[in-house]
This record gives sequence, C-alpha cells and structure tokens, in this order.
Amino acid sequence: MASINGGHLVVAEALVIGLLLLGFALTALARDRADLDYRLRKFGIKFEAMQAKADKRIPADELRKAQGIVMLDRTKAGFLFAYQGGGGVAMVKDPQTHQWSPPAFLSADEASLGFQIGGQQSFIVILLLNTNALQVLTEPTFKFGGEASGTAGNASGGAESTISSVEQPVLAYSDIAGLYGGAAIKGGAISPDTDANLAYYAQPLTAKEILFDNKVKRTEAAAELAQKIIQHSK
Repeated sequence: MASINGGHLVVAEALVIGLLLLGFALTALARDRADLDYRLRKFGIKFEAMQAKADKRIPADELRKAQGIVMLDRTKAGFLFAYQGGGGVAMVKDPQTHQWSPPAFLSADEASLGFQIGGQQSFIVILLLNTNALQVLTEPTFKFGGEASGTAGNASGGAESTISSVEQPVLAYSDIAGLYGGAAIKGGAISPDTDANLAYYAQPLTAKEILFDNKVKRTEAAAELAQKIIQHSK
C-alpha cells in the first residue's frame, strides 16, 4: 500500500513540476511576444519619423508600387574592424486585397574590414517592386548592398540604390544618425529570425508560410505598422 501511495506521490510531484515548467515557458513566451510587439511599434515610430523629413521620406507613389517591404534597424561601430548587426521585419502586399501580410522577423549581420572609425545607427527601408524581387524573401538568406561607404556626416537619406542578390528591382531608403567614415570591404546577409518568429507566432514557421501562405493572422501591433505604411502611400 505504501509503495502505491509512493507511486502516486511521484506522479503528483512530476505533474506539479510539469505544470510549473509549462507556466514558466508560457510566461517567457508572453514576455518575448511583448518585446516583439514593442519592436514592431518602434519600427512604426522610426518609419513615421523618416517620413516627416522632406529630404528623407519615401515618395507615396513608390510606397504604393511596393509589393514587399523590409525594415531594418542596424548599428555599426568599430575601428579597423567593425561589426554591424541588427534586426528587421518583412511584409508583403496581397495582390488581390492590397493588404499587408503579417510580419516575418529578420536578422541582419555584417562584418567589415578596412579603414573605418566612428559609430552609426541606421534605419533602412527596402521596397521590393515586383513579384520576382519578392522571391528573395523565400530564400534561406539573401544579400543586399547599396550603402555608400567612404562617407561621413550625421545624415544620409533618400533612395540609396537599386539592390538585390539577384538584381531585381529594389529600392533602399535610409535615415542615418551618427558619424561613419572610411572605405570598407563588406559582406553580409539578411535571414529569417527563426527564434523571433517562433516566439511571436508560437509555432515553427518559415518566412514563406508567414508572408505568402496565410498561416497566421496579423497581430494588433502588426496591423498598426501596416496602417502607417498605407497612410504614407496616399
């Protein structure tokens, strides 16, 4: 009888531990999702700040033509060797409804080698202008360029260049703060942030499933960001 009761006690303890672990996991998931909601709202604030500057804003007609959009917030710093990293989001426009998809979170890393000094924070908006350009968002990684190296100043904006790893029509706009100078040999890539996407949607999803396959619905924070883009497209 004692052994049976002991067995029940072990099962009960295991159940309690399991519930505690589940509670901790759910709490962590909720915290991560709140952090990612904050990141989306921060992108919206930076986007509106850029659009408020006459020499920085993206023209409304370019925003209307965009079939996809990538927003990146990155930091560059160093002397002789610099590391640039940050995060971002991507959204695509439904060709029928013209509504923006839920966001897929991205990570962006870049290493640079050359003569360089200073620090720089940059908010970059990349517009993908046709369906071929959108396909880069389904790849495991994709490279982009177009930032002018060898520049120094506290502001740089407007359309940087037409850029893409596969030379598709893409426009990049930036609102740069900080001082950065020197020529650099650069290399890097953007890739889906699988950890952030898992935390936000509570299921393992590829960027394709989030952006193109309607696997998830937009959250309130995502809808707010999409609405800001629509407002500045008018």
